[in-house]
Amino acid sequence: MSTVKSPQRPGACAESPARPPRAHSRNALRALGLIAALALLVLVVGLGLAVGAKPISLGEAYAGLTDESAPAHSIVTEMRMPRTLLGLLAGFALGLAGCLMQALTRNPLADPGLLGINAGASAAVVSAMAFLGVSTYTGYVWFAFLGAAVVSVLVYAVGGGRGATPARLALAGTALNAALISYVNAVQLLDTAALDRMRFWTVGSLASADMDTVVRLSAFVGVGTLIALLMARPLNAMALGEDSARALGASPGATKGWTIAAVTVLCGAATAACGPIVFVGLMVPHLVRSLTGPDLRWMLPYCAVLAPVLLVGADVLGRVLARPGELQVGIVTAVLGGPVFLYFVRRRRMAQA
Repeated sequence: MSTVKSPQRPGACAESPARPPRAHSRNALRALGLIAALALLVLVVGLGLAVGAKPISLGEAYAGLTDESAPAHSIVTEMRMPRTLLGLLAGFALGLAGCLMQALTRNPLADPGLLGINAGASAAVVSAMAFLGVSTYTGYVWFAFLGAAVVSVLVYAVGGGRGATPARLALAGTALNAALISYVNAVQLLDTAALDRMRFWTVGSLASADMDTVVRLSAFVGVGTLIALLMARPLNAMALGEDSARALGASPGATKGWTIAAVTVLCGAATAACGPIVFVGLMVPHLVRSLTGPDLRWMLPYCAVLAPVLLVGADVLGRVLARPGELQVGIVTAVLGGPVFLYFVRRRRMAQA
């Protein structure tokens, strides 16, 4: 005996739980997190303007920024504003470069400093200072690009070329990094005049910032950022493997080439302006990946905000710890980054055991 279902009334629908899609909720959380990161960046910028040999309040710093008659006007606009802006741009560049490098090599421990790219830029700039008498950012930056590009190609070639693995790239970068650092130290020891010019630059410093350098750096960072954003989708596809990337319409060869170009521009420009600053491109993408997941469409904006927070915050910390003097920002990031790097390595080994 069969049963006959009663016809459904017009307008009636089957009952289903009304839940928002999980992707929408994740994106909403990511957006809120990015807003919180921007608020933190604003706070760190305020501290960068207020903290120094002569500390002033945030209100006085704001007044000095907006009112020419304020007592702190010259301190804020002539000394601390260029320094803070330089820290923002350099952190922005190094954060994006680290994110791109980790995505390209599929190695969460990759970093432009660890892979020797910053050291290549440093070696080229030091050579220009010592042997050619170059003394301006406009001169530095082209040598920095050349050094970063040459080391990028060498690391890729020594690491195995098309068959390069993350581990081989890291080993090749570490070896070249050690050799280039030794070269930089040798040049400084043999040329005392060059040593005097380079002693602050080689440890990574924002102390010599000026608005001319900030303006010139911003142009190069803009070009590198544009390339980085265009590479987000192809790099996401390459995370699935090169065959899958081709099936999705991405060209692995072009993606690698343009990504290396972006890293070279970003690292070369930042290194020429501030000197070699390490671990920023390692720590920030690691933190961001735990917040957003591996999607570069979210990772790149987060890194662009949180890396300047780290760099400017490290600069402020250096001014506080050694007052009335200061610790160079490169020293502070190295001290903070060393233990963090060891923790990351240990955690990966435990996960693979």
